[in-house]
Amino acid sequence: MNDLSSTPRGTQSMSSLDRFASDKLAELERGHLRRTLAETDREDGLWITRNGRRLLSFSCNDYLNLSHHPAVKKAAMAALNRYGAGSGASRLVTGNHPLFAELETRLARLKGTEACAVFGSGYLANAGIIPSLIGSDDLVLLDELAHACLWAGARLTRGKMLTFRHNDVRHAGELLTEHRGNHPRALIATDGVFSMDGDLAPLSELGELARRYDAWLMSDDAHGVGVLGNGRGSSFATGAKADVSLQMGTLSKAIGGYGGYLCASRPVIELIKNRARTFVYSTGLPPAIAAAAIAAIDVIENEPETIARPMQNAIAFTRRVGLPDATSTIVPVIIGDEQKALAASRLLEDEGFAVIAIRPPTVPAGTSRLRLTFSAMHPSAEIERLADIVRTRVLGH
Repeated sequence: MNDLSSTPRGTQSMSSLDRFASDKLAELERGHLRRTLAETDREDGLWITRNGRRLLSFSCNDYLNLSHHPAVKKAAMAALNRYGAGSGASRLVTGNHPLFAELETRLARLKGTEACAVFGSGYLANAGIIPSLIGSDDLVLLDELAHACLWAGARLTRGKMLTFRHNDVRHAGELLTEHRGNHPRALIATDGVFSMDGDLAPLSELGELARRYDAWLMSDDAHGVGVLGNGRGSSFATGAKADVSLQMGTLSKAIGGYGGYLCASRPVIELIKNRARTFVYSTGLPPAIAAAAIAAIDVIENEPETIARPMQNAIAFTRRVGLPDATSTIVPVIIGDEQKALAASRLLEDEGFAVIAIRPPTVPAGTSRLRLTFSAMHPSAEIERLADIVRTRVLGH
């Protein structure tokens, strides 16, 4: 029998864990896939300080720079002073502050639906919505490039999961033809704007497909609301509203704060508030966050020139680089190799820009890239300078 008396308490149980973690980190390091957190001071929603350097950020999802908008900050501070720092409990216990009703009403109006449910984050929303509606006997069709939180929600259903080729409505239809009759319910889930590619889902066509097969279409509009469709999001990007039964989104991108939401019919929202575990068992958002989001929606509804500017800036960049016109505020510059993508990011940092390299598993192997995002406040001269560097020194054109 081994004598463990001299071994510090906990060492035996932790040694295999530490060894496992170290081995995994080494594996990531060898593949140039290890991530590290870099302390970043966002000064004004546009400029950041990182590693002692002041950089112009083209990697932030704060597309309208509302996180630092005076009216948004004023609303948050007033709510903080009046209501305190937290909501105190889950919304079904004592955490359903009156500001939530106003926020949900405003979001439903913006998205053209009867009702809305606000969650603690976008990830929590998707992880709660999908398994509340789809069970183990049901079918989920996912775009192959759908966001990780849609995949997480789909897996929690324990139902049949199938993927269709990216934005391929015909392939989705073939899968429904083959499998829909074997399941009582079916859900089609996709991003509205794909977060790493910047392209838009064909929501109108998917909506028609969903109707044909009695399936429910769900879109994650995290990167569409506030900047597409006159601020109403990707469901409105073509002018007419697409038939999307479940419009999910976040408060943390163009709205500038934190949280997630689902806009849908009133019966669906009432069911979600009763069944979604990430709603029922999570503490409500702080009242100040709700107040900030309401103020941000005021800007989105009343300042059309502000909400148009991020797209104008993105298109100006792509035209100067010689890329196809941007269809959203996200522009990928595909490099391919992980090391080369990291080197390109460092080159841009040396020039005063924060542009982050995106690598697998966030994107498919062989498609490492620079992911650029454009906001309302980016100076035109700096967009032009960045475009010239990317064109000549990154892409070599």
